[in-house]
Amino acid sequence: MWSDKETEVDYLNFDEVSQLAVDILTSDGMLPVSIGVFGNWGAGKSSLLNLIEHRLAKDEESWIVIRFDVWLYQGYDDVRAAMLEAIATALTKTAAGNEPVFKKARSLLARVNGFRAMALLAEGAAFLAGIPTGGLLARGVAAIGDASDGIQTQDEYKNLGNIANEAKEQVGGLLSATDKKSPPQQIDDFRKEYSEILKELGRPLVVIIDNLDRCLPTNTIHTLEAIRLFLFLDNTAFIIAADEEMIRSTVADHFKGASDRHQIDYLDKLIQVPIRVPKAGLREVRSYLFMLFAIDHGLAKERLKSLRDGLEKDLQQSWKNSPISRQDALRLTGESEEGDLAQAFARADRIAPLLANSPIIHGNPRIVKRLLNVVKMRSQIARRRSMPLEEAIITKLVIFERCVGASATADFYRLVDAEQGKPTILKQLEEEGGKIPSDVPKTWIANPTTEAFIAEWAQLEPKLSEVDLRAAIYLCRETMPIGAYVVGLSPVGSEVLSVLVNTENTSSPTAGDVLGTLPLEEQIPVMEGVITHLRKVSDWSRKPKGFAGACLLARHSPETAKIFVRYLGELESGNKPPAWMKTSLKDERWFSEGS
Repeated sequence: MWSDKETEVDYLNFDEVSQLAVDILTSDGMLPVSIGVFGNWGAGKSSLLNLIEHRLAKDEESWIVIRFDVWLYQGYDDVRAAMLEAIATALTKTAAGNEPVFKKARSLLARVNGFRAMALLAEGAAFLAGIPTGGLLARGVAAIGDASDGIQTQDEYKNLGNIANEAKEQVGGLLSATDKKSPPQQIDDFRKEYSEILKELGRPLVVIIDNLDRCLPTNTIHTLEAIRLFLFLDNTAFIIAADEEMIRSTVADHFKGASDRHQIDYLDKLIQVPIRVPKAGLREVRSYLFMLFAIDHGLAKERLKSLRDGLEKDLQQSWKNSPISRQDALRLTGESEEGDLAQAFARADRIAPLLANSPIIHGNPRIVKRLLNVVKMRSQIARRRSMPLEEAIITKLVIFERCVGASATADFYRLVDAEQGKPTILKQLEEEGGKIPSDVPKTWIANPTTEAFIAEWAQLEPKLSEVDLRAAIYLCRETMPIGAYVVGLSPVGSEVLSVLVNTENTSSPTAGDVLGTLPLEEQIPVMEGVITHLRKVSDWSRKPKGFAGACLLARHSPETAKIFVRYLGELESGNKPPAWMKTSLKDERWFSEGS
C-alpha cells in the first residue's frame, strides 16, 4: 500500500518548478511578493510546497518559514486571527535571546487579540443582544455554532439564552483588553510593528499557505483578506497553493453578482506570480509508477535513490532523448529481469498510457496512487481466498471502473454474471482490434470518450476473454456503489433496485410504476439489495432513503414482506424504534400480519 500524503521526495520532476519558485524569492528586489501554486486536486501542490520549503531551508538567507494549513482551523478559530497568531508566534520564537526585539514580538502577539476582537465587531450587536451568530465567537464557545439548530422546546430556548450570556461575557472581556482604536489604526500599528521586527531580525519571512481550496468560501476569502495586511511589506513573501478555478468560484459565491472579470481581477491583485503545477504526461506517469512499484517491492534505500536519480535525469532530458528503457530502469535497481519488480515495470508500461491520457484520470498522481491502493487491497483479498486472479487482471478491471463510471461497469459485470464469467463481448473487442460491436450496452457508447477508452482498454494486456471474471465481481463489491451491481439481477431488476433505494416516501409514483415491471423471480433479490443499503445507515433518527422503497416492495410482494419484517425485528432488537418508524408502519397490513 502507498500512503496518500504529500512527499518531500520528487517523483515527478517537480524539483525544477520548486527551484523556479525559490529563484523568484531570492532574486534581488523581488520581495515583497505573493506566489500562487495552482493545480487541480491531487496534482501535487502540497508535495511541491514541501520541495520549496526544503530548498529554502538550505538557502543562505536563513528564511523564517511558516507553514499554515488553513483547513485545520476551519470551524475552530477565525482563520484571519489564526494566521496572524502563527506569524507573530514564529517571530517571537525567532527573536528569543534578543530582548528588545523579543518584547516587540510579544507585543505583536498580544495585538492578535485585538484583531480577534475586531473580527467580532460586526457581530457584536447581535451577541450583546443575546443572539448567537455563526462568527468567530460562535466557534469559540462550545456548541454555540449549532445552538440554534433544531430548537423545538422552551427549555432549548432557555439553554440557548444561557449560551448567549456566556458569549456576551467573553465578548466583553475580549473587547476590554484591546486599545480604544479604530480598526484602521489597529491594522496600521500591526503593520508598523511587524515591519520593525523583521527589519531588526534581518531575515526574510515566507508564509506557505496550503489547502486553501478545501475551505468553505468564507474562510477562503478571510485568508485572502488577511494576506492583504502584509502585501508590500518589506522582506515578506506568501506562497499560496490552491485550485485556481475553485478559488474563482469561491469569489463568485462570496461576492454575489461578481462578473468573470471581477473574479479574475480579485485573484490577480493578490497573486503577483502564478506558477502552475505541471500536468503529468505519459513519461511522468510511467516514472511515477516505476517508483511506486519499486517502493512496494521493498527496494533498498540506496537502490531506490539510484532509480529516482536515473528517472529524474531522464525526465529532464525528455525534450531531446527517448524515454529510458524498462531494462535500463531495472538495472538501476539491481533486480532480475525475471523477478516480480520486472513484471511490475512491464505492467507500468502497459497502463501508463491509459492513466496519462484518460480524461477522468489525466495523470493525476493522487488518483493514480488511489487506484493502485484499490488494486493492492483486492489482490490481498484474492490471495487470502485462493482466487485465481492475477494482479494485472485486477489492475485492468479497476482502471475500467474508474474511467467508465458505475453504470457502464454495472452493465459489464452483468454480462460477466450472465455468461458464466466470460462475456463474448470481450472476445469480439479483442479480436476486432478494439472496434466496438453494435450490441454493446448503451452506457458504453453514451459518449465518444467512453467509447474510445473501452476500445483502447480492450487491447491492454492481459487479455480477459478467456478468464473467468466472476471472482472479480466479488472483489469489487466493496468499492462499487450500492445498486451498481447485484449478482443475478437483470437490467430491469437493477433499475427497480436503484429507484427503491432512492425512494423517500410511499406515495412515489415512479416507485409504484417500476414495481409493476419487476419479474417475480427478482423480487427477493431486490429486497435483499434494499436491505443491504439500509444496513449502511448509521443515523435512524430520521427516515433514510430506501425505507419507503422497502415498504412499497413489501406491499407488492408477501414473500419480500417476510424478509423485511425479519430485518425490522433485528433492527428493533434492544432498541426503541423511532417515532417516525412507528407512524410509518402502524397502517401497513404486511407489517401487522408478519410481526
